[in-house]
Amino acid sequence: MRRLSGLQYVRGIAACGVLAYHAADRAGVRMGLGEAGVDLFFVLSGFLMWAITDETSRPGTFLLDRLKRILPGYWAATSVMLAGALAGLFPAVRLTVGHVFASYAFLPWISPSNGQVWPLLVPGWTLNYEVAFYGLFALVLLVPRGRQLGLLTLVLAGLALADGVLRPESTAMRFYTDPHILEFLGGLWLGWLWEKGGPSPALAPLLALAAVLGFAVSQMLPAGWPKPALFGLPALLAVAAVLGRERRPGGIGGWPLLEGLGDASYSIYLWHTLGLSVSARVAHMLGLPVLPAIALHVATGLAVGLAGYALVERPMIRHFAARRRRLREAVAGAA
Repeated sequence: MRRLSGLQYVRGIAACGVLAYHAADRAGVRMGLGEAGVDLFFVLSGFLMWAITDETSRPGTFLLDRLKRILPGYWAATSVMLAGALAGLFPAVRLTVGHVFASYAFLPWISPSNGQVWPLLVPGWTLNYEVAFYGLFALVLLVPRGRQLGLLTLVLAGLALADGVLRPESTAMRFYTDPHILEFLGGLWLGWLWEKGGPSPALAPLLALAAVLGFAVSQMLPAGWPKPALFGLPALLAVAAVLGRERRPGGIGGWPLLEGLGDASYSIYLWHTLGLSVSARVAHMLGLPVLPAIALHVATGLAVGLAGYALVERPMIRHFAARRRRLREAVAGAA
C-alpha cells in the first residue's frame, strides 16, 4: 500500500487536537472539539488494519508488528510517569500493584487516583482499545479474507449492542462494550471501500463539507451523547473525504510540517500530558491568564512529544527496520 500523505496529516491534526483539549482543560477551559482527535485515531486504525493486510497476512506476524509499533513508546512514557510518581512529583497519583501491572499490560482497571478506568499514563486508555482490537483482528485473520469483515462487523456491533441491552457491571465488560468500538468498525468498512476503488474523488468535497457540518453540530449537542454519534460520524466522513482526495492523480500534495506532525503524532499523544504537568506548575507560579497559559501548555506538550519521537520512537522504528533488513539479507544469502 502506498503512503497516503493525507492520512498522516489527519494523524497530526488528531494528536494536536487532543493536545489542545488537554491544554485548555489545564487552563480551566473546555475545548470539546479536541476530543474528536481520539475518534479520528480509532477510525484511522480500523482503516489501516484492513488496508495493510490481505489474504496472506498471518496473526503472529501482524500482532508482532503492531506491538513493535506501540509498546516501546508507551512503556517508556509509562515508566517515566511511574518514576515521577515514586519520586513524589505527582502528589495526586496513588499507586497500587494491580493498577501499575494493568497499565503496562493494556488492561482496563479503575485508577485509585480518580476512580476512572484509566491507566497510569492517562492517554493510554485508548491503547487498551487498540490492543484489544489488534487481538480481535489477529484472530479473524485465521478465516478466509472474504469472511473477515462480516465477522468483525458481527463481533463489534454485537459488543456495542450488549452495552445498551445487558448493561454489564464488570469494569472490563463495560469498557469493551463501549460504543467507541463502532469507530473501528467504520474504519474497517472504509478500508473495504478503498480496496474496491472508492471513495470517488468527486465526492471528496461533499464528504468534507458534511464532516465540517458534523463537527459543528457536535458542539451544539449535549456532551453526554455517545461518542460515535457526537464525533465518530464526522470523523468517519473526514477520513473518507481525505481518501477521496487521495484518489486523484498524484494524491494529496506534500505539506512537510503536517507530515512531520503526522510522523510524530503517536509520541505527541503519549508524552504531551507529562509536559503539561510541568507547564501547569509554571503557569500557576507565574499567574498566567487563560490564553497565555493555554499557549504555554500547547508549546510544552508539543515540545515534549517531539522529543519523545526523536529520542524514543524514531530510534526504535529504525532499530526494528534494520533488524528486518538484516534478517532478509541473511535469508537471501542462505538461499
